[in-house]
Amino acid sequence: MATLLHIDSSAFPGAASTSRSIADTFRRAWEEQHPEGAVIHRDVAANPVPHLTADAHSAGSVAASERTPEQSAAPAARLVLIEELERADADLIGAPMDNFSIPSTLKAWLDNVILVGRTAGETRSAQGTPVTVVASRGGSYAPGTPREGHEFVQNYLRAVLEGTLGVDVDFIVPELTMASPGHGRTDSLYEASRLRALEDAAVKGKSLAARLTA
Repeated sequence: MATLLHIDSSAFPGAASTSRSIADTFRRAWEEQHPEGAVIHRDVAANPVPHLTADAHSAGSVAASERTPEQSAAPAARLVLIEELERADADLIGAPMDNFSIPSTLKAWLDNVILVGRTAGETRSAQGTPVTVVASRGGSYAPGTPREGHEFVQNYLRAVLEGTLGVDVDFIVPELTMASPGHGRTDSLYEASRLRALEDAAVKGKSLAARLTA
């Protein structure tokens, strides 16, 4: 039985969020292919994880017997998140672009699960896990567009997920989600991007579940 860890971070609920809608399509395809599988769903927008404190950060490099009381208490919530990451056979992350970057709630989750000596460093406990990221954005930041140089979501997540955690990252990128209604060309470009993303999510969710359970 395979386990999918599904992280949502959009501030918008339900169908109002493109990243949630696309991620839900991926998840449904996964569940249809693997109905006996498990899904861990964590909505860090609705239920934010604690920001990493100095005590939680330093506790990871201090032996348990030498920790201060504050350092001993701090890692408990962090370890829950790390264990969810380690237990998952695949990850699904909704990462809408907010002001050219990822939501702060998703950054807080990443800060908590990155722990040198466990998930990062020479030995990485989630090494090789397939991760699908739905990186929605209001405009277009594709190569050749005027805002290409402001694309900090895929660049950052590839660096931190692949470079630090050692996972295998794949992106689904629906663009132009804030296209002005009534502008025919922009509307059609957004709709084409949305449909491609929905199709990608359905295909990738099904094929990944099939690969992991073969």
